[in-house]
Amino acid sequence: MVVSPTDTLVCDTVRIASWRSDMAYDYNRELVGSGMNVFGWINWQLGRWLERVFNTQGASDYSEIILGSIAVIILLLLLWVVCRKRLGLFVRTPKRFSSRAAEEDTIYGVDFPKRIANALSHDDYKEASRLLYLQTLKRLTDSGRIDWQPYKTPTQYNYEVRTPAFRELTAYFLRVRYGNFEADEALFSRMRTLQETVEKGGENG
Repeated sequence: MVVSPTDTLVCDTVRIASWRSDMAYDYNRELVGSGMNVFGWINWQLGRWLERVFNTQGASDYSEIILGSIAVIILLLLLWVVCRKRLGLFVRTPKRFSSRAAEEDTIYGVDFPKRIANALSHDDYKEASRLLYLQTLKRLTDSGRIDWQPYKTPTQYNYEVRTPAFRELTAYFLRVRYGNFEADEALFSRMRTLQETVEKGGENG
């Protein structure tokens, strides 16, 4: 009996398996779908690179984890840079708390009568009103009615004095000092009247 040559062909499964594991023969990976987005393409490229480096197909399974980790690191770095360089975007420092304002609004080492008179001589009612309020704080501090501190806000002193006259005086001061409110002679006169009422302890709230 004559054996046909086709009957002698034997499938070498070992060699086929080695070819399948060889990246040079993995033609299917070159067929990338047109619907792949940028992230998918980067993930695919990273998977191929990992398989070449580690010489195994399983390495591509970690590509998404690596990409996610890289994205998180980049985001954290960006947040760090923004917070360091642009802290003012997240934390607003009110004008009244600035070091310059604190120096201007001190109550010590100031000759209030002289400076108020000088401001009035130049019709600078805004400066005169500011000085009048600070003079009031100085007198309240000297009498022990408030505990003046450079970091305190005018509103905080309202809780210590607790009189309608002082609340009104503080409101005028805030409007003139920080609200760009134009002060005039009538406003200054009203503030001086309120100052006298506060110092006498009248109009208790």
